[in-house]
Amino acid sequence: MYNILICDDEKDIVAALKIYLSSQEDYRLFEAYTGKQALEVVKNHDIQLILMDIMMPEMDGIAATAKLREHSNIPIILLTAKSESADKVLGLNTGADDYITKPFDPMEVLARVRSQLRRYTLLGAQVQEPDTYTIGGIELNDRDKSVTVDGQPVALTPSEYGILRLLIKNPGRVYSSSQIYEQVWNEASLGSEHSVAVHIRHLREKVEINPSEPRYIKVVWGLGYKMDKEGR
Repeated sequence: MYNILICDDEKDIVAALKIYLSSQEDYRLFEAYTGKQALEVVKNHDIQLILMDIMMPEMDGIAATAKLREHSNIPIILLTAKSESADKVLGLNTGADDYITKPFDPMEVLARVRSQLRRYTLLGAQVQEPDTYTIGGIELNDRDKSVTVDGQPVALTPSEYGILRLLIKNPGRVYSSSQIYEQVWNEASLGSEHSVAVHIRHLREKVEINPSEPRYIKVVWGLGYKMDKEGR
């Protein structure tokens, strides 16, 4: 049973999303209509995924996402209008994992929810043996899903962790944005490569001393990204 929070100030949208998701027997659905209400639901219930509108009264989706990221890595999918392109980027930079543009395609909603839950469950799963990857000052422990930089713990979202895990496990190998999206999100990229660039920029801000001159996550112009083997 997965607990999913749907947060939107338009009640008909909440109702529509509940219809889309209610066909899944293992989803328990919660409702909120403002960012503040969403924070209260997360405080009182074990929520595994949030679908959250950007434009809401009292506290918008961007502010609520930032507040949640202070203590939680729950997958957050933003609900956006086509005119909110800048807000999509801001939301991803704040810590959201994905976005869906209104009007919704029910199949896309289900696919993106399943993808985020699958990755969240995978990252939270326990394995029998520790599996640690270290390059320079970065250490990723895939047993307890922790990351440290120069000995200091770093909090990553599931998407950021998935990208770092892919790159650090394969140092020196170049991955295109499409390949990263397909391997981390476990679905066809379908033009979502821009999301990868935003997540990598945010990841660099957390693991690089100087994100504008990265030591670890390097761009190979025209090809993609790689983890430098030496971290220099």
